[in-house]
Amino acid sequence: MIRVVLPQHLRTLAGTGAEVALEARYPVLKGTIREYGTGHRRAFLRFFACEEDWSHEGMDAELPGVVAEGKEPLLIIGAIAGG
Repeated sequence: MIRVVLPQHLRTLAGTGAEVALEARYPVLKGTIREYGTGHRRAFLRFFACEEDWSHEGMDAELPGVVAEGKEPLLIIGAIAGG
């Protein structure tokens, strides 16, 4: 089971804690992390695995073993934009 750590605004939306198991368990998140039609990652979200930025990896890229095994979480961080 892959562990996912959500940014605060998605925790509030899902009514859950910082860490969730899968998007499928929280259908209210559907479309907030990935686009409905294309499955592409949403803008202004960053993805980190094992302290490395995975934001530009393809959707089919294999996660590090420790993340896939649930030993380390996949972090989803809300990016900050502005001037």
